[in-house]
Amino acid sequence: MHIKKQRLLTPGPTPLYPPALHAMMASDVHHRTQDFIKIQASAMQGLKKAMGTSNDTLILTASGSGAMEASVSNFFSMKDKVVVCSAGKFGERWAEMVQAFGLDAIVLTEPYGSVVSPERLAETLKANPDVKGVFIQASETSTGAAHDVEAMAKIVRETPAIFIVDAITGLGTMPLKIDEWGIDICIGGSQKSFMIPPGLAFISVSPKAWALNANSCMPRYYFDLKREKKMADKGESSWTPNTSHLIALNVALQYINDLGMDKLIENAQLLAKATRHAAAALDLELFSPNNPGSSVTAIKTPAGMDSGLIVKGFRTHFGAIIANGQGSMQGKIFRMAHLGYFDFADMFAVIAGLELLLQQNGHPVELGKGVAAVQKVYAEVAMQQPVTA
Repeated sequence: MHIKKQRLLTPGPTPLYPPALHAMMASDVHHRTQDFIKIQASAMQGLKKAMGTSNDTLILTASGSGAMEASVSNFFSMKDKVVVCSAGKFGERWAEMVQAFGLDAIVLTEPYGSVVSPERLAETLKANPDVKGVFIQASETSTGAAHDVEAMAKIVRETPAIFIVDAITGLGTMPLKIDEWGIDICIGGSQKSFMIPPGLAFISVSPKAWALNANSCMPRYYFDLKREKKMADKGESSWTPNTSHLIALNVALQYINDLGMDKLIENAQLLAKATRHAAAALDLELFSPNNPGSSVTAIKTPAGMDSGLIVKGFRTHFGAIIANGQGSMQGKIFRMAHLGYFDFADMFAVIAGLELLLQQNGHPVELGKGVAAVQKVYAEVAMQQPVTA
């Protein structure tokens, strides 16, 4: 009651992997020395393994939005026609970016909480055979929804267009078979499932995308991926890298790859499943019931209740930080994350806290009912074998 440990329960930044955090203290190393080049090379190889791709994979000193911008400036020219699939705040960011760079954007919008269907994308590409790129979010964390990346990738790969996926919260929470499905650009960020602080962006580039790069005449400088690849092939970076974060990333990737990316994904999916069951037990509605993702669960507040009360209540009473709704959804939904260094003990605690806050704000709650739903999911998947001394 008097001691409150801060807990990050947001879809980014996420809780830090402790050995990676400790490793950052050894970051007083020069980035052009062989000692650091070995660390960077190890991180690059570990990242390719975690992402499951043979495509060129680059690490940029930026937030994930830096890699998003690089995917626009490096593969297109002014007035190129592209398709943007937008069903939330981050889909809107794609639209803003491509328009800022002078691309001719066909924006396929759907209401918050929904997604753009593969069928609608297919119809648009059939009607516009000159489209050069398709931009989507794998996981739209502003709403808790997830696009059908596999189905959309199969559609795009049959066209001359490249498929660009913001997987910043998709990596580590949902299957993304980059090479098999034909994801030409896949983007990630350090502060999500990779369990380290914000500051690094990841981008994989297919041969199909590099072919477009050869003919692109968009202005670029810091985010020149061709130059970055040339330096990466030598184990270095074009600019001063974020040495502390790369050291931490190397350690976090060792953990992720030892665990297995499939297990990291399963962990997020089970936590999301447990949260959905808990919401139902507490008579709460999901914001994206038809296309729920596993990076975050967005839950509607009961009628007449501002979600800010739940967000503030978590911080005040439990030292915990959850996310409010974004844009037009602020005050209407709250969001609890499942990606990265989260476990079921975290979920037991957050649902217990949620029950108390709902009760405090007038929503009838049978204490323990939501927690029991989480316990049931855990028991089904993790308590099958007795623990022996």
